[in-house]
Amino acid sequence: MHSWDLSTGVDGPGTRFVAFLSGCPLTCLYCHNPDTWRMRAGRRTSADDVIAEAAAYVRFISASGGGATVSGGEPLLQPVFTGELLHRLKHELGLHTALDTSGFLGARATDALLRDTDLVLLDIKSWGPATYRKVTGRPLGPTLDFARRLADLGQEVHVRFVLVPGLTDDPDDVEGVAAFAGGLGNVSRVDILPFHKLGEAKWRALAMPFTLHDTPSPTPEQLAGVREVFRAHGLNAV
Repeated sequence: MHSWDLSTGVDGPGTRFVAFLSGCPLTCLYCHNPDTWRMRAGRRTSADDVIAEAAAYVRFISASGGGATVSGGEPLLQPVFTGELLHRLKHELGLHTALDTSGFLGARATDALLRDTDLVLLDIKSWGPATYRKVTGRPLGPTLDFARRLADLGQEVHVRFVLVPGLTDDPDDVEGVAAFAGGLGNVSRVDILPFHKLGEAKWRALAMPFTLHDTPSPTPEQLAGVREVFRAHGLNAV
């Protein structure tokens, strides 16, 4: 486990206890937590320890209509541990649960794990396979397969799409993600997130080149335009 935090607004509804697990198979160019990529960057812990930490905040979290989110890194790199956390957060602490994932390792999520998950926060980083591989270093197909599986299960999903000028803003790419998400039938919200460079210092500290150093953040007008594309497919884009 890398760390935990209390978060509001970005890791699911309400105030949430967020467990950040270490390890990720993706190497996203704009990742703001590259320090979570390697398993050895975390510390060995137990589900008992995590549940004890979360238990101290249950009353505060519940009053806000919040819950708990298992994030990363990529939590499905440790599916057994993730599954136990979600089960105990939901059934022992009575919290709304969310799984924050790229979907690349979605095949590792058992049906039992998903039954203990109230909400999946699914990152779809591009529609174009070449762009997706450029952004993440991995193929797009597994994420789309996982999204379709979630739709078949009727699982509530929030899609997240990061708008990076010159990288993920191609109109055909944006339209592709919007049409796909709109056709699933289980996407209750889409977050259009502006690219930022707040994690650049972590890249420098890790002696890793941050190739998007000269890339600007999208303008409010660009963000509004992309939201309208998603709304045109019947989605609640914010």
